Amino acid sequence: CPSRTCVRVPSGDCQMTDITQTSGGYIRQQKRSESGGRRDNKNAGGIRSLLRGFWTFLFVASVSGMLYLAWRVRGEQHLTAESGVGYALGIVGSVMMLLLMLYPLRKKVRFMRRLGSIRHWFRIHMMLGILGPALILIHGNFRLGSLNSNVALFAMLSVVGSGLIGRFLYSKIHAGLYGRQLTLAELRSDTDAIRRRAGLDMAEFPQVVERLHAFEADTLSRRGGVLGGAWDLMTLGGRARRLRRGLRRELEPALREFGRREGWNRRTLRSRRRSARRYVSIYLASIRRVAAFRIYDRLFGLWHVLHLPLFILLVLAAVAHVVAVHLY
Repeated sequence: CPSRTCVRVPSGDCQMTDITQTSGGYIRQQKRSESGGRRDNKNAGGIRSLLRGFWTFLFVASVSGMLYLAWRVRGEQHLTAESGVGYALGIVGSVMMLLLMLYPLRKKVRFMRRLGSIRHWFRIHMMLGILGPALILIHGNFRLGSLNSNVALFAMLSVVGSGLIGRFLYSKIHAGLYGRQLTLAELRSDTDAIRRRAGLDMAEFPQVVERLHAFEADTLSRRGGVLGGAWDLMTLGGRARRLRRGLRRELEPALREFGRREGWNRRTLRSRRRSARRYVSIYLASIRRVAAFRIYDRLFGLWHVLHLPLFILLVLAAVAHVVAVHLY
């Protein structure tokens, strides 16, 4: 090839071209390829999310339909807890409740850590936690019985209610329903990046920035107990909304004065007003997200402490119920 830049083509010939054009074209093509790959990954993730949602809906609808039908015919004595299908449902439901222990064992026992992904174990754990109690309710024909069976029933309902609370708290501190657990440092990094993308330099409005920083310092420096943290979580949204309204009122005259000095027209003023409001909203939302994460993480730790004793109580009550039924 001559000394100028050349590109090999499939035939082996040499094609003369300019270096900037070739490099620029390659870069643009590479960017388009990377962008297309991201779109494909996003579309694939969306399809997987839709499929998971569909199967979740189908499972919940099936269990709900089964419970509804059993409730409708509960007075016709099709099932009895002492024998037949009703007795079998009680055994199967009890075994499913015992199998719930496999999920925490999968996380704690070393040799079990190689047995499949933790997200699949968690999915099975939730399915068993719904289907097992449903079968036991049908086994009892939605009725109260002897003292030992009533204790086992209410222990089971307490564990189910605790599990639903734990599921809610889990979703607040993990990346998605089956994702890994977030950390406070990651969350702070994400919120800082969101603020930088807000698209406005707020250095010209120091009073607004100062109030935002003061709100952030006050919110993130609170160190109360569990009840205090829950109260802060409930009142945080109201405090953030009041501050946002106040800052918007402060921004309006400051923006007009600054725009007058800079010679902004009405269109520019409207654009900067929207950017300033968006910045304030994003900043406050990021503070709420970090503060809520800290509170939910604390509540999730407390839930772990309380949930295990409830489950142990359920196991003991179920064993006492089974022994009493077969002995008496």
